[in-house]
Amino acid sequence: MKNKIKYILLGSIWLISGCQDDYLEQAVDQRTQLNTVEKVSELLVTAYPQADYATFTEAMSDLAEDKGPNSVVIEDVNRDPYFFRDVESKAQGSADNYWNASYAAIAAANHALEVITNAPNPNDYSAQKGEALVARAYAHFMLVTLYSKVYDPATAATDPGIPYVTTPEKVVLGKYERKTVAYVYEQIEKDLTEGIPLIVNTTYRVPKYHFNTAAAHAFAARFYLFKQDYQKVVEHANQVFPGGNFGANLRPWVNVYSTLTANEGLAIYTQATENANLLLVETPSNWARNNARYRYGLSTNLVNQLFRQANVTGDTWVYPLYTQGADNWLVLKFREHFVRTDLNATTGVPYTIFPLFTAEEVLFNRAEANLALGNIEATRTDLNLYASARIADYNRATHNISNAKIANYYGTGSNVRLGMLFTILDFKAAEFVQEGMRWFDLLRHKIPVTHYTVDGQVIQLGADDPHRLLQLPQEVTLAGVERNPR
Repeated sequence: MKNKIKYILLGSIWLISGCQDDYLEQAVDQRTQLNTVEKVSELLVTAYPQADYATFTEAMSDLAEDKGPNSVVIEDVNRDPYFFRDVESKAQGSADNYWNASYAAIAAANHALEVITNAPNPNDYSAQKGEALVARAYAHFMLVTLYSKVYDPATAATDPGIPYVTTPEKVVLGKYERKTVAYVYEQIEKDLTEGIPLIVNTTYRVPKYHFNTAAAHAFAARFYLFKQDYQKVVEHANQVFPGGNFGANLRPWVNVYSTLTANEGLAIYTQATENANLLLVETPSNWARNNARYRYGLSTNLVNQLFRQANVTGDTWVYPLYTQGADNWLVLKFREHFVRTDLNATTGVPYTIFPLFTAEEVLFNRAEANLALGNIEATRTDLNLYASARIADYNRATHNISNAKIANYYGTGSNVRLGMLFTILDFKAAEFVQEGMRWFDLLRHKIPVTHYTVDGQVIQLGADDPHRLLQLPQEVTLAGVERNPR
């Protein structure tokens, strides 16, 4: 299940620049030939980026503050994003590492698709083709979102995208071009549209670690939210659960999670048996170990804003909060899985399981899409449903999100739609804290970010600041790819 791709595209060209061209002609896994459905399925386990983005996206967001020099962990992968500087490190948790891992995942998907195309019985691989197409679309979507300008219908046809790679690399120094954001989105949509109908959940031993149908529709809902095709957001969101019913599938913070011990809470959040988890990935990462202890992260001030002050419902959220020192806070989400190099070793690799898609995100995406379509009551219904699963002793009459509450809380007057958008974004900030998800809303809505330091520095990131686009690895120039302006 941990078969490693023998080549990594673009970002890690420097690793193989000294090899012979025929190196890339070798089978991905020298122990086996990809000549059966089962072997292609095993290859597709590696078609998901095995790297975390939370380390840098959380630090860049407004859900991180400077907790001072006494913090336990100070690393450049956490510090540099907070200052909106390009991270020089290529270690796990860095932007370069995520770029490399994403193109490695794309390489795996492309290799699988090539095997399927050349198979004597390609119809037997239909489900694997569906997974490969959707996985390829996902990795490209994450790359274009992080490394290119956010999709704007007015400029997408000229904004530089990222290379959309559809064939396995067969030479050491292949040439690639970024083309445009619009082109990348067209290719993503093409892969999604073709791939989703082919997915068969029963082909997976553990469906939550693959693009099962629910996860694929969740991805489509996110994609179309970025593309501003709001009707398709609603259509795909309604296909995640039978009848579009989210009530029984939201994470049970009130009835279950809030009653657990710390160890139990850490164990349950990323379990495949949790209904709310739609797609999980296990990746080498220190995030579970360090996220609360990083200098630039969730502070007491942010904890008070998110969890201890009443939100628009008039009450507070039920999330249990824990500390790992004076100002090092965490919500129980991630537990480290330490894999030793061998049975008797004391060294190894820490892994963290990340939920890539959840029921909560899909619900919020549907709510925002309905808001954009003018379906205000549908949006209100989804927000109240979410609140009912996050407030202890929820009472509909007391906690219902009314127009008056929104206007009073946000000062938006008669502009109900703006107040509801603020509500959605605030709810999401609390729900996904320490998961790196806030950054994507900041990108999509072009929300400025201001960071402060304990010694009085003010670092601002404007709506059009070029540092909102992550910098491509320096080595991509060897493949003819231009880096982002600075």
